[in-house]
Order: sequence, then structure tokens, then C-alpha cells
Amino acid sequence: MRLREFLFSRPKAVLFAAAALTIGCALGAAAVATGQVHSGAWPMASIKEAAHSGSEDARGYSRVVKAVLPAVVNISSSRIAKEETSGMRGQPSMDPFFRQFFGDEGSHHFNIPKERREKSLGSGVIVSPEGYVLTNNHVVDHATEITVTLRDKREMKAQVVGTDPRTDIAVLKIDGANFPYVTLGDSSKVQVGDIALAIGDPFGVGQTLTSGIVSAMGRGNLGIEEVEDFIQTDAPINPGNSGGALIDDEGHLIGINTAIISGNSGGNQGIGFAVPVNLARHVMDQILKNGKVERAYLGILPQDVTPAMAKAFGAKEAKGAVVSDITADSPASHSDLKQGDIILEVNEKPIDDANQLRLQIGLLSPGSTVKLDVLRAGTPQQVMVKMGEFPSKEERASLDKDGKDSALEGVSVENLTPDTAREMKLAPETKGVVVAELDPSSRAADAGLLTGDVIQQVNRQSVKNVQDFDHAMASGQKDGPTLLLVNRQGNTLFVAV
Repeated sequence: MRLREFLFSRPKAVLFAAAALTIGCALGAAAVATGQVHSGAWPMASIKEAAHSGSEDARGYSRVVKAVLPAVVNISSSRIAKEETSGMRGQPSMDPFFRQFFGDEGSHHFNIPKERREKSLGSGVIVSPEGYVLTNNHVVDHATEITVTLRDKREMKAQVVGTDPRTDIAVLKIDGANFPYVTLGDSSKVQVGDIALAIGDPFGVGQTLTSGIVSAMGRGNLGIEEVEDFIQTDAPINPGNSGGALIDDEGHLIGINTAIISGNSGGNQGIGFAVPVNLARHVMDQILKNGKVERAYLGILPQDVTPAMAKAFGAKEAKGAVVSDITADSPASHSDLKQGDIILEVNEKPIDDANQLRLQIGLLSPGSTVKLDVLRAGTPQQVMVKMGEFPSKEERASLDKDGKDSALEGVSVENLTPDTAREMKLAPETKGVVVAELDPSSRAADAGLLTGDVIQQVNRQSVKNVQDFDHAMASGQKDGPTLLLVNRQGNTLFVAV
């Protein structure tokens, strides 16, 4: 059994999905099998009212939890894994049946795989009386068999209706009717400080409830999933809680427990993450309607706006997402959107950073038209873009996660020759100057500029050679940041000094 871990850049901090495999997350999972989809509107009927009375407040949340517990299930998944058996001195070992005919000398001609069954445990939440279950994709990924155990000890085989690895959400179906289910809440109304109750099956010991508060909203850039908009909570979430319910104090589902940050102990450290129910509901609706998740595609490389960058772009505050690159033949390339625009709103919804922009675009439908409020050279403008469909292949710009703001002190540049561009696997038409030397103690190095970066603009002035570079630097503003457009391995990004 393997442990699903995610390593943070900070020393010894380990982030891993909170599913139970002794002390690890679920590793089993399932091929996406498309089941019979629900053609009508998603059922949103509520569970029994769990209004708090005076005596209820004294007892805590027992009535709320009592109504929700029957809808939280244990998920056991298994898959067949093949491993190569090895004999002495690293040579493949022959099955005993064949050894009697060929002897050990002939064993190196055979590489006979040995099958073993891997099992894992996780949790899930029934969200409709028809038996649809929300859980994490990693709980059922590549599973050959999935068993759902209800609170009343009934065991039922489950079918995978669809999965979305990008958000780590999966939808299962169990046969039957009139199942207990939990009300879907509205995660957009959840606020920091709200009560959060986590329900799951940690360590396979049975249903367990833990309580805490919502510690933060909109957590992203953690490297757990491709699409991240987590609710962070200090309600203890332990291995086995993956796919379980995060509910509010009224019994409404506000999130699907997904991951924890853990030290070397492998247990709860008071930092857990849940996929917001609004995002999970969007994924579920897409799966039930289309059999897959269809996402809108804009075709830009967004970048966070730093204070220095905001000053360089003439923005009043460091908010929004700057368009650092536009993918060729993408919806953005066929619109009036420009490189260097700072996107502040999407359909009148404020954008704080690049991650929030990606989330808002991802919630739109392909073919829809979006209104973008942008800041261009300090002037507010509106741009309309017709969305495409998110490409199945990674044929789009990708920003190096290690890219940071850059400075020019201690930087030596030289002309980008055709031979150099070819060696760097850059497009033949690429122009600029190459960072040839970089003082490791310089501000530029501390900020993240790398040897081999190609500087193509200085303060929005095109740079084709060293002479252009020197001229742009000499004519740059004296009291503000210097804005660079850098080409790094074929992708462009803005950096501000």
C-alpha cells in the first residue's frame, strides 16, 4: 500500500490526501465507467430541519449530526496490480511450474508478473435519494471493484458514473431508492470563522465527527490538484476522511474533505482542505449532463500582480491577473485582449489573482461570451471574448511555478543568435537578449531571474539586441520599477524590478 503524499517547499512539511490506507490516503481507484445519467434537474430537497433550541445548544450539534450521519458512507476500493518477481542477483524468477522443466538456468528468459490485490479505504457522501455519491477521485482511481458501506451496515457495489481528476472529484451510483442524503449548501456564503464539522471514516474505525472552524477560503497554489479553490479548516481530518463531508452548523454540505498538511507523524496538524461544494456540484452536474466535465478555455497565461508590477503597470493596487502570454489560435488571440492587460473582473466578479481567474473561467461553458474588465496601461477597458473548450492536450502556455519578480543588478546579456535560439529550442523568429551571466548574490538572482532567460521588452519597449537593451535601460523611469517581458523556454512572463 502506498502513501499519497504531496511535498511542500518548506522543510519536512508533507501534504497528502486524507484517505485511509492504514496511515495513507486511498490509492485504489476506478476506471471511469459511464453509468445511466440523471436527465432531470439535480435534486436539492433538504434534510430534516435541525433548528437549534436552547437545550440543543447545550448539547452541541447532536441533532444536526444525527440527521447527516446516515448520508456519509465508507468506500472500499480494490484493484489488481502486477509486479515483476525477482530471483537471486536481480534476475527474474520463474514460476515453480516452469522451473521443473527448464531449471533455474532458464529463468532469465521469463519475466512472469505476479498479481496482487491492493485495497484502500475512503469516505463518500450520498447527495440524492437515488443513490448518487460524491467522493474524491483518488479514492476510486483505477479501482476494479468498489463497495459502499452505509451506516446501517448494508454493503452495496458502486458504479463510477464519472470522474474529474483536475478537481479530484468522482461521482458514484449505488442501486436503490430512498437513500438518506445530505443537503447541498452554498460555499460562496461560507466565511472565515464559521463552524465546520468533518465526518468520515478515519483509519477504518467507523464514522467519526470532528469539529472546528473555517480557517481560510480560496486556498490555491498548493500543488495538490490542477484546479484548487480549497476551504481550509482546523477541524481534525485524518487518513480515511478523503471524500467525506464537511458540513456547517445547520447540516448543509459545504465541502468534500480532500487533503491535509501533516508533519512526520502522518496525522492531523490542524490544517485540512476541502473542495467547496459549489465546485463539486458544478463537476457533478457536468458529469450527469454530458458524461464528462466541459470547461471553458480562454488561452492566456495569467500571472499574479505584485506591488512592484502594479506600480509599473499604473495600477492602484496589486489585484487582478496580468496577461503575460496569449496562446496562438486561442479564443484570447481572436479577441481584443492584449499582452500586459490586467484582468480585474470576469462578468462583474472581482478577480484577486491568477488562480481565481482560472477558477472563474473554468466555471464557464464553452461557447459562452465573457465580459472582461481590464486595466490597459492604466486605463480601464472592457473586452468581450467567446470561450472555447478546454483542450484535451496541454497545447497551451504554462507558467514556470518558480518564476518570480526579476531585477537587473548583476545581469550580463548578449545577443540571441539563430544558433543560440536553435540550441534553446526557441522559435526561429524569437528576438531579444539572453541572460548570459547572473550574480548569485544579486537582487535579480534573489528575485528569480535565470541564466538563459531571454529579455524581449524593457518597460514595454521591444528589445532585439544588446543595443536596444542598453537604450531601453538608459531611458527607463528613474523613480519606479522596471518592467521586463521575459521568454523562458518558449513561455513569456512579466517581471518587475
